[in-house]
Amino acid sequence: MSIVKIKDKMFETSITEDAIKARVKALAAQMSKDLEGKNPLFLAVLNGSFIFAADLMREMTIPCEISFVKLASYQGTTSTGKIKEVIGINEDLNGRTVVIVEDIVESGLTMTRMIESIGTRNPASVHICTLLLKPERLKVDLNIEYVAFRIPNDFILGYGLDYDQQARGLKEIYVIKED
Repeated sequence: MSIVKIKDKMFETSITEDAIKARVKALAAQMSKDLEGKNPLFLAVLNGSFIFAADLMREMTIPCEISFVKLASYQGTTSTGKIKEVIGINEDLNGRTVVIVEDIVESGLTMTRMIESIGTRNPASVHICTLLLKPERLKVDLNIEYVAFRIPNDFILGYGLDYDQQARGLKEIYVIKED
């Protein structure tokens, strides 16, 4: 277990690089099986999901496409609760199988907003794939079909997730270390 200092906080390893790689590979295998013949469009939510989305795409064994959307609701280590769409969806989703790729689902409010936005564009189906899920934080009922890890309500970073825009490039996921 390693410890890193990012800005003013200490973090310790929570999920190892090997564990992440294994779960991403397993998720991609399941999604490739479930979505075979559908040429799914992955909508990766920036900034946090970019590494997860890239690794997931490399493990997919079926044809698929990717695009990016950017929604913001975080400031420092806490959610502002206000979701602001920064970059929208430009693809034609009519009749498409869409997979929202998210780094972390906490309250579910961001995901609800994404589903509402996508639903107005007549997709054939919408699926959710998240690297991390905090089940006890969910405020809405969501069908999250693909979850790499269920985690407690701790502040985490690494593997695309940040603390004030720092540490996204860490290969493991770290949890804040309490004194």
